[in-house]
Amino acid sequence: MSATLDYYNQNARSYTSATQALDFRSIQEHFLSCMPRPARILDFGCGSGRDTGYFLNRGFQVDAIDGSSEMCRIAGEYTGIPIRQMLFQELDTVDTYDGIWACASILHLPKGELSDVFDRMAVALRKNGILYASFKYGSFEGERNGRHFTDFTEASFAEFAGGFHKLVIQEMWISRDVRPEREEERWLNTILQKSAIR
Repeated sequence: MSATLDYYNQNARSYTSATQALDFRSIQEHFLSCMPRPARILDFGCGSGRDTGYFLNRGFQVDAIDGSSEMCRIAGEYTGIPIRQMLFQELDTVDTYDGIWACASILHLPKGELSDVFDRMAVALRKNGILYASFKYGSFEGERNGRHFTDFTEASFAEFAGGFHKLVIQEMWISRDVRPEREEERWLNTILQKSAIR
């Protein structure tokens, strides 16, 4: 993870330029449609703060974290709220959030560390809480362009999520990258719900 954090600290400005203004409303609104009102959301790996800003503007209470100090600084400037610098593995909140948004973030973890982080997210969610997570589509795991990636397909994620104790897959769908020069790249979008009985 340290190489990935180094990447974002060193390339924070260019990454922000490429992502902060992207129109991501269709998926943001789909996630928000699953939220009660009022709702508290954790932007888990907030990057440039694009989604945190959108959720705040829609009237939701938002906490945001990121592992990169530079991304935290940029996101704080953009959103006007404090951004907490922490690693995904350090999440220790209990029964706090109605929704967790992990957009293109936890995909940087090795698969061997993902199960624990999903468990931590489940604990942080309130009963029936919703989790959105997205991954690059495919079967690759390893370093790509200076960062670690763990990719999934529908089948491999369903198999992986079969080991979760408190989260149940509600939806999976494939989308194309919204960056103009990268429309051919595909993403796996997932929505999971914390079970009230498991």
